[in-house]
Amino acid sequence: MLTKRQGLVIWLRNMKNVRKLRKYGHMIYASKKQKYILIYVNQDEIEDYMKTIEELPFVTKVEPSFKPFIKTEYEKASIDKAKEYDIRFGM
Repeated sequence: MLTKRQGLVIWLRNMKNVRKLRKYGHMIYASKKQKYILIYVNQDEIEDYMKTIEELPFVTKVEPSFKPFIKTEYEKASIDKAKEYDIRFGM
């Protein structure tokens, strides 16, 4: 069984302390220019991790990713009748 994971975007004051944040989850991306990192943690433990990470002195803000809650199943869009006519007859 796969565990449900969710991303955390952690904004930092400086990039020196990135190694210290690796113990909280799987680090995916680190941006030196914008000073943030993206880590994945278990979805049922995300509130605990957010509280502990926000208390660190080098962290400015912690935001959860909303990707697991976005609908990814799309409905088929209906084709306009005029466009369908043009496609059939090569206009």
